[in-house]
Amino acid sequence: MIRSSRTLWCCCILTMSIARVGAADRPDAALDAYAMPGARVDIGGRALNLRCTGSGPTVLLESGATADSMAWSKVQPEVAKFAHACAYDRAAYGFSDGGPLPRDIDAYAADLHALIHAAHLATPIVLVGHSYGSSIARRYADRYAADVAALVLVDPPPQNVAEFSPAWQESEDEQTAQGLANFRICEQGAARHQLDASPLPPELQRCLRGPDPRYSEALNAAQRAYKARPAFWRTLISMHETSNALYKQPVSPHESHGATPLIVLQPDAPFDDASPDDRKALEAARRKTQAAIAATSTRGEIVAVAHSSHDVHIDRPDAVIEAIRKALRRGVATPAR
Repeated sequence: MIRSSRTLWCCCILTMSIARVGAADRPDAALDAYAMPGARVDIGGRALNLRCTGSGPTVLLESGATADSMAWSKVQPEVAKFAHACAYDRAAYGFSDGGPLPRDIDAYAADLHALIHAAHLATPIVLVGHSYGSSIARRYADRYAADVAALVLVDPPPQNVAEFSPAWQESEDEQTAQGLANFRICEQGAARHQLDASPLPPELQRCLRGPDPRYSEALNAAQRAYKARPAFWRTLISMHETSNALYKQPVSPHESHGATPLIVLQPDAPFDDASPDDRKALEAARRKTQAAIAATSTRGEIVAVAHSSHDVHIDRPDAVIEAIRKALRRGVATPAR
């Protein structure tokens, strides 16, 4: 998720993923695995959906704010060639049950801890987080340091943008309030089972996108089903409320990951849809944020990634895979090639 709620309603909720559609697009049969659950792991009266492939040291993939485990479809199969690669659906996403509110990075870190141990995943792990998922990964490493061998953080969002543009933050707050109001309309519709209707009522038509031509009928149905549940919208609302407050703050000077290997992947074009003034402020805040994050470890580094948007795992999966290899060499063991 790019930290701009100007895209919050139109893009970020993405109850169906954005497709770059052309005449030649056809459903990708390899994605059909995501039309059904992997292993639903009980974490204490509710279950999270876990997908693991391969063998060796554990690499756990933590998705961005509005994404489920399918976000890693270009990365996980390659990582599984040299490690035990696992991705999961956070509470209320995909095939996972909802969890208690509020949904913030502490709640998600606690869920992940319960999942890792309930599933008996070998620790310490290499923990990989994209965007909002990088914040969860950092909190997990802070609270459960013994579980983490290394961190790979894929374009952590900028924090404290108001330092560079108070006007941007004021507009961001206004857009966030409007986005959350729209989410609540969707949540109310879901509670009344109106998101199951076809066609949707006019006031709910922006809640769910139509079928994605890259997905099979079964996968489109599975994506729509979980995003029609009230728990999804309640989770989405709570996550955005808590993340808005989180990202207004700078990286804490007290955050420390000791000597844990930590790699920040920094793409070259994360804000191409922003205005020039906004882009300048966002980029300045991002670079300051990511430098501060890298400095939380004595073995932290920033790796530039060319030809990539914020979604490095989609645009440049090879860069993510290479960072994971490097993290394994530094934190666990040299992966087989």
